[in-house]
Amino acid sequence: MHKKFFIFSIILFWIHSGTANAGNDKPRPLEEIFSEIGYKSVEEAVQEFEHHFNQDIKLPLRVPPIDFTHHFGRFNDLEGEINDSLEIELISDMSAEHHYIINVRPVKYKIPFKAKNVIKLENGNEAIYTNVSGFNLLVFERDGWQYILSIDKRVAEQVTPDVLVEIANSIKI
Repeated sequence: MHKKFFIFSIILFWIHSGTANAGNDKPRPLEEIFSEIGYKSVEEAVQEFEHHFNQDIKLPLRVPPIDFTHHFGRFNDLEGEINDSLEIELISDMSAEHHYIINVRPVKYKIPFKAKNVIKLENGNEAIYTNVSGFNLLVFERDGWQYILSIDKRVAEQVTPDVLVEIANSIKI
């Protein structure tokens, strides 16, 4: 009898301590998580990228028409220049599917993509629209840079290929 009571007490204590701690476990702020993996303000990341390549970059003036709560930037400075790139991420801590990424790298180190759809931009350049790993991508070149605009495909009804083209066209000289 004492053995059953002891085991029951241990189980009850374990369940109670687990539920009591669950209420105190708040998710870590996205700012903290992203800064730990090298993200900072978009402005700081762009400055580092431009300084590294000694060339200015122009970013789209438009963003997808969905809500974002955070925006981060990261300059990936790896060995050599072949994998160096700028990443800008817009995310929402309210909706996981609200996830938009801009990747920029020199054209001479571009990532090749197979064209699913080819779309003409306002400046006459062609853009490739494709899907990769749960994201819809618009890939194009401008001023010596390869731009990859990526949006979570769960918001494809709101952020259509036409919207991505409008974003790409918002890069002005």
